[in-house]
Amino acid sequence: MSQMNLYLGWIWITAGFISGAIVGLFFHDRDWLGGYDAWRRRMVRLGHISFLGTGLLNLAFAFTCALREGSSPPLLASWLFVVGALTMPLVCFLSAWRDGFRCLFPIPVASLIGASLTLTAQGLL
Repeated sequence: MSQMNLYLGWIWITAGFISGAIVGLFFHDRDWLGGYDAWRRRMVRLGHISFLGTGLLNLAFAFTCALREGSSPPLLASWLFVVGALTMPLVCFLSAWRDGFRCLFPIPVASLIGASLTLTAQGLL
């Protein structure tokens, strides 16, 4: 099992709960970050939920590797899941702060797609 992905998964799920609690303090205000449909507010919501989503992806990877006893986890996929998890919330929150950071979205997306393709190539999926 990939211990790094297992730990990161649970840490990221906790971060999702904490970030949700923090931004939830302001959701009652219709005009917060420009209103419900505003780019900034959507990016903050996406950043919060991306902690949970990428945390779950890392847990799924760790448990998939655990099911394959005796074989080592694909190192490239492991690191790509970590990069995707670290960069997705960061890019979301940075994009909420400054629109220009949205051009960085290919980094987390490519990392997560690369991780999935690596798993497929390794016969894990």
